[in-house]
Formats: sequence, structure tokens, C-alpha cells
Amino acid sequence: MSTSTGTAGPRPAAGGSKTQESPASWMREQRAALKELLDKPLTTYYLIIMCSALLLALGLMMVLSASAVEAQQKTGNPFSWFIKQSLSAGIGLPLMYACSRLPLKFFRWAGYPLMALSVLALVMVLFIGESELGAQRWIYLGPFTLQPSEPAKLALVLWGADMLARRARQGRIEWRQMLIPLMPGTAILAVMVMLGRDLGTTLVLFMIFLSLLWVVGAPIKLFGGILALAVLAAAIMIKVEPYRMARIGAFLNPWADAQGAGYQAVQGQIAMGSGGWFGLGLGSSRQKWSWLPHGESDFIFAILGEELGLMGTLMVVALFGLLGYAGLRVAIRVNDAFVRLAAAAMVAWVVGQGTVNMGAVLGVLPITGIPLPLVSYGGSSLLPTLAALGILLSFAKREPGAREALAARGPGPAVRALSWLGLGGTSRGRVRR
Repeated sequence: MSTSTGTAGPRPAAGGSKTQESPASWMREQRAALKELLDKPLTTYYLIIMCSALLLALGLMMVLSASAVEAQQKTGNPFSWFIKQSLSAGIGLPLMYACSRLPLKFFRWAGYPLMALSVLALVMVLFIGESELGAQRWIYLGPFTLQPSEPAKLALVLWGADMLARRARQGRIEWRQMLIPLMPGTAILAVMVMLGRDLGTTLVLFMIFLSLLWVVGAPIKLFGGILALAVLAAAIMIKVEPYRMARIGAFLNPWADAQGAGYQAVQGQIAMGSGGWFGLGLGSSRQKWSWLPHGESDFIFAILGEELGLMGTLMVVALFGLLGYAGLRVAIRVNDAFVRLAAAAMVAWVVGQGTVNMGAVLGVLPITGIPLPLVSYGGSSLLPTLAALGILLSFAKREPGAREALAARGPGPAVRALSWLGLGGTSRGRVRR
């Protein structure tokens, strides 16, 4: 019998040296893979499409769930509001696609007539608009309603970006050139909206205004002066309207008047708290049974939290975060002053409005009555938002290498469908142009 004379030791694990890879080297590999993905020319383009599509699909699903009870009570058809929202999405998606195909010159030109039409429509609201819940925002057109303050946001983005970009071409911009005519133009829209007692939309217009000034390089002192004026104006607006004072009191302590001024905030918090980690299940909300006011619009995030839980709300937050990242990525990577300004302002509008809406539902911000972009019920909000995202897609095509990558990919399904209908070509030459 022979005996082994070698020193016994641990056998090498199956798989060779790969099992000896350290966590640090694995992290380096993952960072390199992520960097490679982010460096691709169409990353921003696909991020915008993905986030927009997921938020819109989630919004349609939640509008159907949140509105069914009240729609049945008011119209006799639980699907009536969902059908209206679906029609708005059916109009908005082709609008988004059309905006993604339009040239940059069109957007620079479109801001001026859109601004004039917005002012005219806001004036009309003051004379023929309907007042609801303390605010005069809507014009009724048969079974449909128009809220002119929503397209006014897009008008301010395009008009303000082009006006500042033209001055930037002339060299260094003085602070007076930054404010005139940008501040008077913004003030006209804001005053019209404030006369309709819509503080939430006024806040969004102010965010767009500040984002334009920030990107163009306004000095900090100028920001300080503007913020001081804005706080003074907001304080006056809150003081002269009793219901706004009640909202501030309800924000500070909603449970002190849970059946009065704090009712909506309390019911929203109950809905959010009932969802737990993974929610009660799609369609299983209890608060939508006439407990939570405006569960399909301003407080749809509360219904979403109740039915899909913390995981669902975190997914919405992540999608808005990715959408904001994509918009800022466009602003950084495209070497055009107009694109930089307009992309940043759109991020301030869409992501800022979403943050204010979600903050109000969670109780960390006062209730302002503005919808959650792409998710809340309302065609007046959905259509300008989809148009803005289509414009962002057009901007994303101007990133380095993006046009070449799209041309190499060949025509997309929409172009192929148009070709099948005899409305367009699918040759690579046409797509490349």
C-alpha cells in the first residue's frame, strides 16, 4: 500500500480563476459596461421613448382603475373617462411622433405664435371660462374641456429658449438682456393664470422661467431678487384667498381638520399607507369609492400607491428621474444654445411638476392642484406633455452620432406603416435625410 507524501491542501474550485475574481474587479467591469452603454449615441433617444411609454401605459391603467367608480356614478359608464383619456393618448402619440420628425427651425419659429395664442386663450378663460373648486381654468367645448394654461407651458419653453439663444449668439448677455422680454412675457402668462386663481400652474411657469435663467448663466444675485419677488407675490395670493390659507393650515396639520380643509390630504395619506410594500392589487383601491377627491387626476399617485404599493411608487419616481436625466443629457451633449435651453426647461416643467404633485400627495408640499404628467387624467395636460417629449426626441437625434445610428438602423415601424399605406418611402436615403 502506498501513501501520499504531498501536503494536503484545498482543491481549486471548479471554474478556474474566475471564482477568484474580487468584488472590486466585478464592480469595475459593471461600471465599464454601464459607461459603454451610456456612450452609445441612441441611449438618450431610447430612454425618452421607454420612460414616456411606461408612464403613459401606467397612467392609462391607473385612470381606468381610479375613475371607474365616479364615472359610473356621474355618467352611467365606468369606462367613460378612460375612453376620453385613451382618445387623448391616441391624438397625443401621433403628435409626439410628428414633433420628433420636425426640424429645429420649426420649434424656434413655433414658440412665437404659440405664445400669442396662449395669451389669447388665457384672456378668454377670464371671460367665458368655468370656475370650479376656487379656480377658473377651463373652457368647455361640448363634452370636452380645454385648459389653456397647459399649452402655455410649452409656449414659454420654446419662446423663452429661442429669445435667449438669439441673444447668446451676439456674445455675452447682460442681466438686463436676460430679463427683457423674458420676464415681462412670463409675467403676462403668470398674471393671467393667477387671475384664474391657479397657483399651481403659476409655480410651474416660474420653474420654467428660473431654469432658462440658470442655463443662460444668470448671476446668483439676480436669482435672489427674483425669488424674493416671487415669495412676496405668493404671500399676497395666499393672503387674499381664504381657501389658500386653509390649504396652508391643512398642509401644516391636516389631521387637525380631517373632515374639512385637511380631508383630501388625510384621505391621500390613508391610501398611501394602505398599500404597504406591494399594494392591495390593481383595481383593489378602497379610497376610490368616493373617499378620495380627484383620485383620477390630482391624487392619482395616492391610488397608485394604494394599489401597487411602495414598489409601484418607487417605479414612478425612478421613471421620472430617468426622464429628467435623459433631458439633461440632451442639454449637455448637443452643441446648440436653443436646444440646451429648451431641453433644460422641459425637464424643469415635466419633472418639476411631477415632483410637486407627488410631494403634495405625500404631505411634504402643499396641495396645488396640478396633475402628474403622463399619468393623471386630463387631455389638456397630456397633449402638450407628449408634444414636449416629441421635441426632446427631435433634440436627441442631434447628439453626436445619433443620426448616423438611426440611419444605419433603417426605417422604424411607423415609417414602414406609412410606406405600406403609400404615404412615404422606406429607402435609407429618405430616412437619412
